[in-house]
Amino acid sequence: MAALEGRISRLPVTIRRITDIDRSGRWLAAGWRDFLAAPKVSLIYGAGFVILGNLLTLGLWLAGLDSLILPLAGGFIILGPLLVVGLYDVSRRLEVNQPVSVADVFSAFRANLSQLSAIGVVLLIAFLVWIEVALFLFMLFFSDAPPPLDTFVGDVLFSLRGAPLLLLGTLVGALFAAIVFSVTAVSVPLIYDRPFDVVTAISISLLCVQLNYRVMFGWAGLIAVLTAVGLVTGFLGLLVAMPVLAFSTWHAYRDLIEPAPAIEEEAFPAAAI
Repeated sequence: MAALEGRISRLPVTIRRITDIDRSGRWLAAGWRDFLAAPKVSLIYGAGFVILGNLLTLGLWLAGLDSLILPLAGGFIILGPLLVVGLYDVSRRLEVNQPVSVADVFSAFRANLSQLSAIGVVLLIAFLVWIEVALFLFMLFFSDAPPPLDTFVGDVLFSLRGAPLLLLGTLVGALFAAIVFSVTAVSVPLIYDRPFDVVTAISISLLCVQLNYRVMFGWAGLIAVLTAVGLVTGFLGLLVAMPVLAFSTWHAYRDLIEPAPAIEEEAFPAAAI
């Protein structure tokens, strides 16, 4: 712990230690309030995820690769933190009682564009690696390319032959999710909010998760559950889930990272350090 505290003390930001493990509920509640405060922008942004998910699903089905729909769903978890940067802007504006518009939301990516692009490349590589790993695991157990989705479901989900693949795939998927979550927990909103480079932001995010691993474990689980609900509803649930989770992530970032001196208003009172 002393070594961790030493590394944290050398960071260009102050990471707060969160002592109450149910903090994620407060973040989610704050995200829901932002959703209600800007419903039009939130629903328009969320509709983009619904449309994108269904278009990608249709494309895979037409290409005969519909069994890749399940690994594709994991892409929303991997790429999601970057895709919702515009919604971080909504929460930031609501904090200081500024008006919110669709044009402002979609122009938010201009803030620190080079570093947002860099972390986007990191997440895209992680997504492509995940797809390749998913294909490798299937061929490892079934010695063939993934079949159509109806056959895939029967062979994998409802057969003893598919049990090892499900077990190993779940473990590998959980590992991927944990790594991506640790890398992006606060790094993307931090890069949007302040002029940090991607390496520094990722380092801060990893140390932040390590310092607050109890509350962050629960927060990661809540994100996974709400995203899964959004996906199993034919992506329709993402209409609300993605904006609320984006707003909540912004409030988590505000709570975990001490604001810059220019920021006087905080979403939450300072936690014990």
